[in-house]
Amino acid sequence: MKILITVRENMVAPRFDLATEVLIVTIENGRPAGEPRFILLPRASGEELCGMIVKEDVSIVLCGGLEETHYQYLMWKKIKVLDGIVGPYEEALECFLAGRLAARTILPGILAT
Repeated sequence: MKILITVRENMVAPRFDLATEVLIVTIENGRPAGEPRFILLPRASGEELCGMIVKEDVSIVLCGGLEETHYQYLMWKKIKVLDGIVGPYEEALECFLAGRLAARTILPGILAT
């Protein structure tokens, strides 16, 4: 399975439709497999990001704020979305892999930045 996290600096990007960088991590047996990929997007576009998510065969999206139209599209494509995540992207990934991440989570690491 592949997880995509919208990124801004070292944090989960606050808005899906304004993200210009994403991290894609392949997960096998509950752990990251291979090298994570950072992708710089040519421009911020929720529609183009949704298309890339489908093209990359992503299973799960971790992001900040997400417009309802993009959320519904991803759900229609059978992609799980955890939105409203606030905090460092590395911590979001760790919490997800440990089964401790839910939508609208403010991660403790946000206080350390």
